[in-house]
Amino acid sequence: MLTCKEQVARSSDYLDGQLSFRERLMVRHHLMFCPSCRRFIRQMRLMQATLRAMPEEPLPEVDALAERLAAERRKDMP
Repeated sequence: MLTCKEQVARSSDYLDGQLSFRERLMVRHHLMFCPSCRRFIRQMRLMQATLRAMPEEPLPEVDALAERLAAERRKDMP
């Protein structure tokens, strides 16, 4: 059985479908018995989904808003 450290090291490859059949079985076996690693995999999946949902390029209005907020903060500082 894999250790948690070995599981974490394989997590990205597991989620990307880049493990061999044997390695996938080892990962799944570990996940059956380790709630911490299951939670970690769920968090990784959520992060991947969030990154896929983000736009490729930052929206121009976001840069303008950041600049305006920075300017206002500079004004308020002594």
